[in-house]
Amino acid sequence: MLLLTNAILIDPERGTEEHGSVLIKDGRINEILPQDIDLSDKKRFPAGNLVDCGGKYLAPGIVDIGVKVCEPGERHKESFRTAGQAAAAGGVTTMVTRPDTIPTVDTPETLEFAKRRGAEMTDVRIAPMASLTKARAGREMVEMGFLRDAGAVAFSDGDNVVTDTKVLSRAMVYARSLGALVMGHPQEPVLSDGAAVTSGKFASLRGLPSVSPLAERMGLERDLALVEATKVRYHADQISSAAALPALSRAKEAGHDVTAGVSIHHLTLNELDVGDYRTFFKVKPPLRSEDDRVAMVEAVASGLIDIICSMHTPQDEESKRLPYEQAASGAVGLETLLPAVLRLYHSGQLDLPTLFRAMSLNPAKRLGLDGGRMEAGAPADLVLFDAGAPFVMDRETLKSKSKNTPFDGQRMQGRVLRTYVAGHEVYAR
Repeated sequence: MLLLTNAILIDPERGTEEHGSVLIKDGRINEILPQDIDLSDKKRFPAGNLVDCGGKYLAPGIVDIGVKVCEPGERHKESFRTAGQAAAAGGVTTMVTRPDTIPTVDTPETLEFAKRRGAEMTDVRIAPMASLTKARAGREMVEMGFLRDAGAVAFSDGDNVVTDTKVLSRAMVYARSLGALVMGHPQEPVLSDGAAVTSGKFASLRGLPSVSPLAERMGLERDLALVEATKVRYHADQISSAAALPALSRAKEAGHDVTAGVSIHHLTLNELDVGDYRTFFKVKPPLRSEDDRVAMVEAVASGLIDIICSMHTPQDEESKRLPYEQAASGAVGLETLLPAVLRLYHSGQLDLPTLFRAMSLNPAKRLGLDGGRMEAGAPADLVLFDAGAPFVMDRETLKSKSKNTPFDGQRMQGRVLRTYVAGHEVYAR
């Protein structure tokens, strides 16, 4: 038994912030108690099992969709052990891992390795995705039924867009028969091939290969046309441009089972942050205009975009310390997700229940996971944080093996104080 007292409880389902306490028993939230609870009953509330939260925020743990853990083939970039440590330090209680590893997670055996290794090496929960096609090559779909039975929560080829529409259509039909979730990467692959930044004046001034945001709209509209034909459950992993939002809105209004996500980098950064070819800001899709960034924030506020994720993509120094065109795409985000998203809270653009609805409740619901809620019976996966704590991000202090964060040296506000998984403390500052 554990009692977390004197906290501001964030309930993303009810959309509330209220002072109160949380009683935890057997790994689950047993009861939500009022702030003025009488703690003198030592039989009910033993002194050794009380934690005073000091009036800080207590929220459901983050469920982060799209985390890349580089075991077994690229352990020098990130291992399950270091990813788990980074997740716990960032308030992430469930990592939904991507299949774009070496080898690809495209068989029950490779999926079982991810589950077993994650359980052995981390204190947070692991929910693995599997690839949609074998080796993410876009030619032959995986044994989806076996992988789903083995525990795959979704199927995705990551940023390898399936160009053969017939293959994708067949995979969606099969996924529909299983009730499986297909995750797409909305991008027209020919237009976006080799692009390093978003097209426009900035790209021209820097002389960098670029792609129009319309490539994202074209990719999404193709996927949504197939969703309409197959009735599959579909999630767009990253929407980053305003041009793609009308198609997403139409699909939702038509009643299709469609959701969409956005990465923290596209919510808080824009194309000008690339500056003088700073490769830590090279992500996929590339950072967009400020108008696009604002449109993404508004889409999260309205609920059009359902999920915020870190899109944690570790890259080593050798792959980032290259000319911008040649440098690898991606940024680590497990530890920076919460303080970065709190920028939107401090600027008054999004409130905390809305943010945790997008980071905890919605991803858990979309993947059928038992979490993301602040109510009796829910798993005691919780994060205690100080939303106002200021600090300067130093990438060398990150627990991830790779240190490729675009927030290095930036002033940020918001610190994780404690993280709990099934009622057990897995991180304390």
